[in-house]
Amino acid sequence: MRLRHIGRSSATRRRAIRGGGAGLTSAAVLIAGLASLPLLAIVWALPAGGLAAWGTMTTGVLPRYAINTVLLMAMTGALAALLGVSSAWLVSAARFPGRSWLSWMLVLPLAVPAYIAAYIYADLLDFSGPVQSGLRSAFGWRVGEYDFPAIRSLPGGALVLALVLYPYVYLLARTAFAAQSMSQFCAARSLGAGPRSAFFKVALPAARPAIAGGLALVLMETLADFGVAEYFGIPTFSTGIFRSWLALGDKIAALKLAAVMLLFVGVLLGIEAASRKGQVDAHDAAGDDTALITLTGGQAWLATVICALPVLLGFGVPAVVLLGHAWDSAGSQDWAALWSYTKDSITLALLTAGIAATAALFLAYANRQAGNPLAKIGIRLATLGYALPGALLAVGLLAPLGAFDQTISRFARDNWGWEGGLLLTGTSAILIYALTVRFLTVSYNSVNSGMGKLPLHWDAAARSLGAKPARVIRTIHWPQLRFSLAAAAALVFIDTLRELPATLILRPFNLETLATRVYRLASDERLAEASSAALLIMAVGLVPVLMLNRSAR
Repeated sequence: MRLRHIGRSSATRRRAIRGGGAGLTSAAVLIAGLASLPLLAIVWALPAGGLAAWGTMTTGVLPRYAINTVLLMAMTGALAALLGVSSAWLVSAARFPGRSWLSWMLVLPLAVPAYIAAYIYADLLDFSGPVQSGLRSAFGWRVGEYDFPAIRSLPGGALVLALVLYPYVYLLARTAFAAQSMSQFCAARSLGAGPRSAFFKVALPAARPAIAGGLALVLMETLADFGVAEYFGIPTFSTGIFRSWLALGDKIAALKLAAVMLLFVGVLLGIEAASRKGQVDAHDAAGDDTALITLTGGQAWLATVICALPVLLGFGVPAVVLLGHAWDSAGSQDWAALWSYTKDSITLALLTAGIAATAALFLAYANRQAGNPLAKIGIRLATLGYALPGALLAVGLLAPLGAFDQTISRFARDNWGWEGGLLLTGTSAILIYALTVRFLTVSYNSVNSGMGKLPLHWDAAARSLGAKPARVIRTIHWPQLRFSLAAAAALVFIDTLRELPATLILRPFNLETLATRVYRLASDERLAEASSAALLIMAVGLVPVLMLNRSAR
């Protein structure tokens, strides 16, 4: 009897936890449907124009976009892996001057948007920039008498992207070296292997899954990049979509380019998922601060230079150049206009962050329910957005929403005498929708991590006392998850502040953000005027970067 009673109690507890599951499943599916609308629109457009349209693209722009995109990703990935892995190994395993400071400073370049770094290095390294001008003055060189690598090129774009994206590899590799590789490295050293041999044969293979995960993030960001590729004149999928949609007005070509781009996203998601299978959470006896190799003399200072150089080039140079421009142009800045752009940017970012955090809380609760595969599928679809480039999302949204908007506007005009234009397209609501889809993954990961730490019996007790899911979320989860929700909102806020391609395509004509202002001014070679807005974006971007570094320790 007692065993049957216990069995009934356990079954009652499971039913209590799953209570309200149908409503949560429906809501999760609805959110997934809204989040996957751009993908469905792109897939739907694949047959448009028939084989003739595809034939024209495959013999025209498509090969050039594909080759440049692949080359840019390959070069950026190789440089980012070299910078990230080497610096991660040195700060994890070696003792050298400045190690404790450099271990956290190496993440600072993540605070620099890639397009801002591109504007700065183009300004420094172009023919008329201070570097080449100084070389000509110092050595008496004339035009045509020397060769200087062109920064506005595919290798130049890869270098700029690698300088600001390598911290993704560094953070995961550093954690993997500290958590998985140290005891194996010590064992190899005790068996007579030299430091170099033990690194390449033991430590590096053990950390390979984490390195692959960081590299996948670098490649996703490179695929999504628009600002660097557009400013340096590199034809990629992002610039091609932007050009086809806005400059040429060819919506079908833009959607087809987005469809091909979606294949790249799928491959990168597969790489990222495969990389996580080999990761281990347990730490071994060697902690993060344990140095296994003590470097001396020239080797120690060489290690310091190797670790300091990415920080200097990825963060120090952009910050110093922008500060100099901002100081010189302080008197000529239109501070009222800058405040207006800042206010619009903050409003947009706050609205997006609030919606994304709320949706993430709801999805995290739906994920918490046992035995709900439909909700799991919906959550997976809803959290694909971060892997999707902004240009792809924008084009995927404009196609179906434009047709829907024309239909309801025509209905309103015919039946109610509506004399205005389109009701949805070109409004801030569409932009917020796209940005929420883009950054919902960031918010969900933070909230779901916090939700997983709450005991399940809290839900069971509340549901057994008759509390509805909404009340459980409001009275139990919301107070306990306030720090996770705040972190999620902060991450989405700053990502929204920096987002460029989706904002450029979807923003209303009367909306100017800090990111679009920097883009417009820097594109006109007015970097000094753009410096204050760029500094604001960088300063705010330091917040999530330091949070990310703290959580990775």
